[in-house]
Amino acid sequence: MLIIGIAGGTGSGKTTVVNKILEQFSKDEVAVLSHDSYYYDNSELTLEERRKKNYDHPDAIEFDLMIEHVKKLQRGEAIEEPVYSFITCTRLSDTHFVQPRHVLIIEGILCLTSKALRDLMDIKVFVDCDSDIRLSRVIQRDIQERGRDVEQVLKRYKETVRPSHLQFIEPTKRYADIIVPQGGKNKIAIQILTNHILQTLNHE
Repeated sequence: MLIIGIAGGTGSGKTTVVNKILEQFSKDEVAVLSHDSYYYDNSELTLEERRKKNYDHPDAIEFDLMIEHVKKLQRGEAIEEPVYSFITCTRLSDTHFVQPRHVLIIEGILCLTSKALRDLMDIKVFVDCDSDIRLSRVIQRDIQERGRDVEQVLKRYKETVRPSHLQFIEPTKRYADIIVPQGGKNKIAIQILTNHILQTLNHE
């Protein structure tokens, strides 16, 4: 199994890069795990308390479970990936059934912060993007998908997103084998990744 980790700041275009890669392959060839699914369940807290938590901090992710799931997929075992709601900031009772494939893509802002998870990756990718572009995307996404208003988004960006990006996410760029500027618009970088996956699949 070829394991590719794709990290980068919030709104950098990671998901677009992943989707562009997936377009080139069948569902039987590539599986995806998002670390957004592995946020701890905070249902014991009030909604207000949950919304105040820093979701851009490595401690917010249940890395042990994620690593266990990656190892199971490596062994050829299927897993039940958690489903997380950013509206309620809790895990849902539903899970997502993921079967082992020839290629596994692990995607998330913090996926290169864990050494144990990094050590399972064959290729580490960092999607880079200017902070003003990321902010505009975060505002749009959080209003449309996460039930926040502009004031809430800007407050969260200033208090947790930007400081955490500088402290935890940006430094993981040094672990990357490939840095992708301009996110999903970087057709050459995406093609290089796609070609590498194709070579791996052809040799299996």
